[in-house]
Amino acid sequence: MAKIHKTNAARILDSAKVEYELVPYTVDENNLAAGHIAEELGEDINQVFKTLVLKGDKTGHLVCVIPGNCEVDLKKAAKVSGNKSVQMIHMKELLPVTGYIRGGCSPLGMKKAFPTWFNETALGYDYIYVSAGMRGLQLKVDPQKLISVVGAQTADIVSTVCE
Repeated sequence: MAKIHKTNAARILDSAKVEYELVPYTVDENNLAAGHIAEELGEDINQVFKTLVLKGDKTGHLVCVIPGNCEVDLKKAAKVSGNKSVQMIHMKELLPVTGYIRGGCSPLGMKKAFPTWFNETALGYDYIYVSAGMRGLQLKVDPQKLISVVGAQTADIVSTVCE
């Protein structure tokens, strides 16, 4: 088995003394969706969280971490973050803003610490998956400990329909 290299996100959890597991999966360049990752891992899509970066009209960049089968509700995200409106950033902005690429964006270890919200459903699980900071690698981690290390808050930030 190939050696799994630790990512910055993993090192941050190490320094916070948070237990986690690095879980590799096969990357499909044509399908970077969380659904593919959940299938690869044999896990519930509701426990595979995706990290989205948005920009508010008042506060600037913010991060929403939501179940892989959900869409972020822009009105709810704006409200919890103190903005009138928020929008997803353009793909070309992701790397310069966060240091991560699409399909490998972790809520841990971005270039800057941004205000972050996890969808409240994360707290209903013993563990969730988030990107370890690169395509092909997920962190399996206790959501409460992860939220604490990130300095995030929880809120209802998804649209009512999750597929």
